[in-house]
Amino acid sequence: MVELKTDTSIDAMHETGQVVGQALTAVRKAAEVGVSLLELDEVAREVLRQAGAGSPFLGYRPSFALTPFPAVICASVNDAIVHGIPTGYRLRDGDLVSIDCGAELGGWAGDSAISFVVGRPCVADLRLVETAERALAAGIGAAVVGNRIGDISHAIGSVCRAAGYGIPDGFGGHGIGRRMHEDPPVPNEGRPGRGMRLRHGMVLAIEPMLIGGGDDGYHEATDGWTLRTNDGSRAAHAEHTVAITDSGPRILTER
Repeated sequence: MVELKTDTSIDAMHETGQVVGQALTAVRKAAEVGVSLLELDEVAREVLRQAGAGSPFLGYRPSFALTPFPAVICASVNDAIVHGIPTGYRLRDGDLVSIDCGAELGGWAGDSAISFVVGRPCVADLRLVETAERALAAGIGAAVVGNRIGDISHAIGSVCRAAGYGIPDGFGGHGIGRRMHEDPPVPNEGRPGRGMRLRHGMVLAIEPMLIGGGDDGYHEATDGWTLRTNDGSRAAHAEHTVAITDSGPRILTER
């Protein structure tokens, strides 16, 4: 069931989204060579604490997970696509890092992700990250009243495939509101004109995930959470929480 949010509720979700944006900005600023992923998690925790917000990630345990998620960010490095658990790993020059973060405030959830390179980047990684951002922008651009979910999926997938990148099957965006994961699912590839029609008041987390080597294959790491590319190539992830409104898509997690 899809809950249509009122304009007042969307404004409240925007407040939550601003906390997420602040946390990601702080993490990005702190992410330097030698800093550990656990230290980045603590940076995000402090932003949430200062805002009086909770974390929808911490303690989250979906049906596939062997253990609850132990952090407030997902920190995925190099060949990790998503769901990376922060550890004592210290960032190295040239690491490609994806950070996914959420917040809960006033009964509403927000969810967003960024990818970036620490230290000296290579051209291939910069292109991968830039394409993830372009795919996200394309998906948001298709998130207009009267379109369908498939139009968002097609917009994202077209950008990714044209650049020669892989797309992990079965993982994509989702509805969001009172809970972090709500209906409808938003695949990162699909046919235009198909799926649920978009209406004013729908709120979606739109999140392209790209595999640099072009293969779609991935596997779950031994921690039971992290998804890694099968070909060992690097991955990038970009995400915003977006409200569908009569005046166009409204990004609730802008940074």
